[in-house]
Amino acid sequence: MLNRRQILSAGVAAGAVALVPQRQAYAATRIDVYTASDANISDWWSNVLKPAFEAAHPDFEVNVVISRGAGSGGIVAISDRAFAALKAGIDPQVDFFEENDPLLPKGGIDAGLWVGFDAKSVPGNARLNPLAIESPYGLPYRGSQVVLAYDSEKVAEAEVPKDWAGLTAWIKSHPGQFIYGRPDKGGAGRNFVVRAIHEANNRDPSLFTVANYSNAAAEERLPKAWAILNDLAPSLYEKGAYAAGNTPTLQLLASGAVSMIPAWSDQALQGLAQGVLPPSVKLFQLQDLALSGSFADATVPSNGAHKDAALALADFLLTDAMQVSIVKELGGFPGVDWDKLPAELKQQFAAVIPKSIPTYPRGEWEAAMNDGWYRNVAPNIDPSK
Repeated sequence: MLNRRQILSAGVAAGAVALVPQRQAYAATRIDVYTASDANISDWWSNVLKPAFEAAHPDFEVNVVISRGAGSGGIVAISDRAFAALKAGIDPQVDFFEENDPLLPKGGIDAGLWVGFDAKSVPGNARLNPLAIESPYGLPYRGSQVVLAYDSEKVAEAEVPKDWAGLTAWIKSHPGQFIYGRPDKGGAGRNFVVRAIHEANNRDPSLFTVANYSNAAAEERLPKAWAILNDLAPSLYEKGAYAAGNTPTLQLLASGAVSMIPAWSDQALQGLAQGVLPPSVKLFQLQDLALSGSFADATVPSNGAHKDAALALADFLLTDAMQVSIVKELGGFPGVDWDKLPAELKQQFAAVIPKSIPTYPRGEWEAAMNDGWYRNVAPNIDPSK
């Protein structure tokens, strides 16, 4: 999932626009798609979505631009650039964001930065799962949720926890067999920390929204979670080691170094399908309150030079072929309602179909969480490494 940076000032963003050359004439039929998602997502866009869309729409080319990693500025910087371009009345040099928070940059929606999706602009919008829709300015074309993955050869079925209390009891009674990642290095570790925050606050995700952040609220609500996580630390792998990402965490499970981890549902299912994880690995979800997840919102800037083509691409994402591919090849949740897809698909993936998906906001709440975790739970870890 995206790591949000602090919003750039309008002056900095405007400077970024000035550094980007205007698109040449050859780009008139090219849809520039920016993504900062993990490699499995960008690979799917390049190797599955792109050829399929271009075959169905031979007049257009999809150009997948990967904007992740140090120095790239990430999606937040690119969306800031689009906002600055809107104010300047020029081409933002981007037509489609594969995953982006439509609430950022602040003031963007009010200024008309993002296209609003409806059944008129994107006919497939009527097929979306109501659970997935958070904003009319974001198209939730795929989803995922953090689950618990375990090695069934080491963990008996009767021992599989059903709630947070059972999970923490299992961790303490099996020292060294559980690990989670640093919250700023991967979504699986992030959402394990989020689950501790929810537990410490009466399992009420509504206490954490973009609109209700304040320093006072963070100082009141977050420290209770640090106490929970510090209590678990001596029972973790290597008595408090924290993996630097989703992949290292999965590798520790695959190698047998640990027997239970939090993992993204899509990455775990894909790992099982590809043989990266042993077939003895199984998945489960907590029943008192699930671990967090989200749907990936695609956004289309209203000032993009190829807006109509971008909307055609958005609609193509919601076709049966692409939605089934998201489930089978990415291990993700479809953006459309499961009932709109083949019945056998719904039956096959019944164990991971969510009834609800708790969330935790990006922006200030996430920054406070990351900072607090490093200072209070893992003070000996350098956040830059």
